[in-house]
Amino acid sequence: MSTSSQSPVVLIADEDPWTRDLLQQLVRTARCDARIRGVSDGSSALDQCQRERPALVIADWALPGVDGLELLRQLRRNRQAPVPFFLLSSKADANSVKAALQLAPTAYLTKPFDAEKLLQRLRQVLILPGEEVVCPIPALAQGESLDAFLDRCRDSAQGAPMLESVQEAVQRLSSNNCDLGQLERLFGVDPQLTAQLIAAANSADRQRGARCQSLAQALPQLGLVHSLNLALGVAMQRSANLQHDVLATSAAHYWALSQRTADHARWLAVRLRANADRCYTAGLLHCLGDLAVLRTLNDWHEAGGELSELQIVGALRTHSASYGAALRTRWRLPLEMRELIGAAWKLGSGVFSREALIMNVAAQLAHLPAEAPTDEVLESKAARMLGIQKALFAELPRAETPT
Repeated sequence: MSTSSQSPVVLIADEDPWTRDLLQQLVRTARCDARIRGVSDGSSALDQCQRERPALVIADWALPGVDGLELLRQLRRNRQAPVPFFLLSSKADANSVKAALQLAPTAYLTKPFDAEKLLQRLRQVLILPGEEVVCPIPALAQGESLDAFLDRCRDSAQGAPMLESVQEAVQRLSSNNCDLGQLERLFGVDPQLTAQLIAAANSADRQRGARCQSLAQALPQLGLVHSLNLALGVAMQRSANLQHDVLATSAAHYWALSQRTADHARWLAVRLRANADRCYTAGLLHCLGDLAVLRTLNDWHEAGGELSELQIVGALRTHSASYGAALRTRWRLPLEMRELIGAAWKLGSGVFSREALIMNVAAQLAHLPAEAPTDEVLESKAARMLGIQKALFAELPRAETPT
């Protein structure tokens, strides 16, 4: 069994937080006990190397301050055995490659890199022939209650689990057998992927012009290969697939409710001349908090914590709103999108956009049983402000309500 004293230190230096998170996930997949140090600039990377000799450095050439090539040059001056070094770069021209190879990096990988191939290289470097690495699930703090666990995990929660069908498809996809249109159709039903790809596309080094507020806007910004890499990273995360039967059943309910709300929101937006893509996205993401709580409850259960249906219901009621707010803030989703998501749950006071009113009506409709009359929704504040007539609801496609 691997112990912390044997666990390799891996330094990851990349300015983009989403690429850094992807690299961390790939390292954890290659070697689950790796002690990862993540930094966003070259000076911090150099300081980290001087404090603690890493077993591997993965650095982007375009780091601010001391760039990745200079970091490699300085590490190669060390008289000790050279540190394995993966240099990432968007530069593929002959002069750049020659300049890098003169310093003998362990690997020179052009961005966007192939995540599967990088994973293979990581295993070669981080696991010795015949070495076995066993990483048990972290134990719960002694005497910690479920509420305390959920409070502690909220600000670091990874978000929602992935739809199993999407997770399986991501593992099969490559840039040779799909295009951006196919990714949009596949990923556009999964709240976790949709939210993370929008957030990644809006990160500072990628943002050009207006902020992305839909998957259709985010995918071209990220590009095919990077979108696939990020999706693969999400699929590799622990608890991306729920193992507890009751949690999986609850997640299916919230996935169905999210999709139903998204479909209603898009349908209404088209007929009321509003932004259909934004409304669809807000509907798909409005249950992120519930799904994130379920995923964290799965971690609690796998770590040995007791879990009953009553506890699950109580945890969702108490923690879903705060988990959703924490994720939307940490992922820096656009303010307009956060407002639309909030409108799906409740209209406050003040002036409302057309899309916010549509979201409120769509969420009300999504909770109705398939054959239930829509009169109560028609009389709601949002429907009246939109001027919706009963004839419009008569045309609404009705599907089975999630139980």
